[in-house]
Amino acid sequence: MSEDRRLRVLRAIVQDYVETSEPVGSKALLERHHLGVSAATVRNDMAALEEEGLIAAPHTSAGRVPTDAGYRLFVDRLSAVKPMSAAEQRAIARSSVRHVELVPISADRLLVVLITTTGRVEQRVIEVGTDLLSGDGEGTLSTLRSELNRATNGRPLAEAAHELSAVPERLDPAVRDLVRAISTALEDSLVEEREERVVLAGTANLARVGPDFTMSLGPVLEALEEHVVLLKLLGTVAEQGGSIAVRIGHENPYAGLQTTSMVTSGYGAGSDLVAGLGVVGPTRMDYPTTMASVRAVATYVSRILAE
Repeated sequence: MSEDRRLRVLRAIVQDYVETSEPVGSKALLERHHLGVSAATVRNDMAALEEEGLIAAPHTSAGRVPTDAGYRLFVDRLSAVKPMSAAEQRAIARSSVRHVELVPISADRLLVVLITTTGRVEQRVIEVGTDLLSGDGEGTLSTLRSELNRATNGRPLAEAAHELSAVPERLDPAVRDLVRAISTALEDSLVEEREERVVLAGTANLARVGPDFTMSLGPVLEALEEHVVLLKLLGTVAEQGGSIAVRIGHENPYAGLQTTSMVTSGYGAGSDLVAGLGVVGPTRMDYPTTMASVRAVATYVSRILAE
């Protein structure tokens, strides 16, 4: 049996199963793919793939589904990562300042709020030496609010932080100390600190593919809530450098994640990797697209950090 042909059959099974979530039979393979061989040959190839543990029959179905080992061979033999479309590239958001709000919470205390285009909200409370609740105080805050938003709105975080430094000099000397205090609070919010933490989003999307998990979704969600577990997994990204790492099914050392696949990469400025990012989903994953997305986001973030 030709190894190249066997790999084409495996690739076809993975592609069809990812697309349809239904076990794949030899008849469907012949109808959907131009394999150039007879039905008997395809059945023989499928039998050999099953014997090698690369595909399996779920229950009594006549079709076959990829195993973790089958997905692994498929991923390892990808000749190239699928490029992202222009629309997908535009969907990668660059975080910038959306709005700065100043809220007096007492005569001498001010709440400084920063909102970014990615939905991040940062708040800082500062002590001030001006009565912010008086008529003059309200007028001062209105002026400061306008100036700060003029300097930062729509700007990337690093650029906004730079623009803040020039704001005090444009205003009346009597309010410059107040402006500097507000600017310092905002600059603290604009700086992305390097710390050991996990930002997790989109877990609700897993419910849409709940049937793809061989067990209930509960163990997966419990594992995702254990940030120490995710930190350890993302910690292995450093060993991969800036390349894409894929963990499939039982390659994950944590039982709760052994029905999932993880596609991860590191990012940073130059050779200095500062963090990792990735996607968690069922093993029935569109690996080429997911790998392309993770790589593109990691590259984009690295480019921003290098600016």
